[in-house]
Amino acid sequence: MNELTLEQEFQAKIDADLKIEPKDWMPDAYRKTLIRQISQHAHSEIVGMLPEGNWISRAPSLRRKVALLAKVQDEGGHGLYLYSATETLGIDREELIEDLHSGKAKYSSIFNYPSLNWADIGAIGWLVDGAAIMNQVALCRTSYGPYARAMVRICKEESFHQRQGYEILLSLCRGTEVQKRMAQDAINRWWWPSLMMFGPPDTDSPNSEQSMKWRIKRQSNDELRQRFIDMTVPQADFLGLVVPDPQLKWNEERGHYDFGPIDWEEFRNVLKGNGQCNRQRMKDRIKAHEEGAWVREAAMAYAEKRSRRQEQVSSVA
Repeated sequence: MNELTLEQEFQAKIDADLKIEPKDWMPDAYRKTLIRQISQHAHSEIVGMLPEGNWISRAPSLRRKVALLAKVQDEGGHGLYLYSATETLGIDREELIEDLHSGKAKYSSIFNYPSLNWADIGAIGWLVDGAAIMNQVALCRTSYGPYARAMVRICKEESFHQRQGYEILLSLCRGTEVQKRMAQDAINRWWWPSLMMFGPPDTDSPNSEQSMKWRIKRQSNDELRQRFIDMTVPQADFLGLVVPDPQLKWNEERGHYDFGPIDWEEFRNVLKGNGQCNRQRMKDRIKAHEEGAWVREAAMAYAEKRSRRQEQVSSVA
């Protein structure tokens, strides 16, 4: 069967809303796009542990500490699910991690902003995880089976994280004037980077059209960003917080909020490695990876030993 026929059958399967599985034939460009997208998603989950992990020992109560610890643990698990999904495409996890540490691979620009106080943990949960959910719910229906299945559990946990962040901000907004000012300051700093999480405008996103055709993506960057704004602004109103966008207003004719221009130059600058925390994030990630080498080695040794025992039992039987 020639490649043209294979491509036609592949696209017909996607158009029929059937899942592509690891052993199915797929175009090289489809495979490469998935490797890039899923691995960047995995990297983002792992690096995303750092801004919040910084606050585990400084959480204001034991309840908050336990909840944050559980959340950071969840994010690490999400990274592992996604690395596993990426490996089904024929690439080794160590290669993916090396690409991250060398700067070849990217992760979400949002994690290169600092978490300055406890209110930031609430803003990260509400805005950052809220934006992630908006992206990820659509990915539960992505065309690649292992990615779609990983996203089902991830979305359930991210929804909990979003509610946790909102509850932190709600407590602050119902507290003292100082606490409410902390919450407002956090929203001022995290609002615009959260909107950048959806990626550049559709007109500046060259790979988006093909990803939509392959149903790797189900909705465009601009569509997801608009949905996020429409959902989030009423929540901010309930909190009594002001979204830091003087051009924000409800458009009755469109049935959506109009909003001001996003500073895409800042977005590109952070992606290039010039954000406030880029260097520190990579330094901390590499340090954690190197210091955790003995754990990975011990786990591998245990797995090999157990495998040999099972082989011996099987041979005796």
